[in-house]
Amino acid sequence: MSKYRVVFMERTGQFGENIESPAEYLIPQLSDGVVLDTEFVSRNQPEAQHSQEVLDEDDSFLSIGTEIWVYEIAGGREQEFEDAARNSRMVIELERMDDTEMMGT
Repeated sequence: MSKYRVVFMERTGQFGENIESPAEYLIPQLSDGVVLDTEFVSRNQPEAQHSQEVLDEDDSFLSIGTEIWVYEIAGGREQEFEDAARNSRMVIELERMDDTEMMGT
């Protein structure tokens, strides 16, 4: 078993609300039994949010936030998971966690 920290790109609306679930883009890429468990960690607001409630029109290109998840992967299926994450086109960071990090989660 291995654990991965996965950072997904998340597009948001003009009020900073998520308009899609980026983790769902990974599901079609995976075979049954690859993922044993998932845990949502956090969501980061887009940079353009500033202290305003509504994004300025000229800031709309900055309307990308992130979601961070931890995935528990079946032993021996790590490469399959890594390939699926890359193919999802929503994963912007993928990090295999070591044993000391896993003990803390």
